[in-house]
Amino acid sequence: MYSDMISKIDKAKRYAQEPERIAIQQFSAIFRGGNNHEVQLLASGEWHCDCEFFAHWNTCSHVMALQRILEPMLNDDARRAGSPFTFDEIAEAVG
Repeated sequence: MYSDMISKIDKAKRYAQEPERIAIQQFSAIFRGGNNHEVQLLASGEWHCDCEFFAHWNTCSHVMALQRILEPMLNDDARRAGSPFTFDEIAEAVG
């Protein structure tokens, strides 16, 4: 009776261990804090954030955090959007 659910739970665990199998095409999230900010990954592969920094630089800490968290699930354009460098290149430069 519950064997179907158990097999789905096992499958979900395997999927969670292989995030590169997931391809995020559109996404929206709210960063909560002193000021809440909405970040979106648009269908075009471009990011948008409603914070002031993003308006001037076309990237921000909110976008960069999501790029880092979602990296294995993003296409190359979404990984690089808003920055001439990938997160790995920045991390290597910073140390």
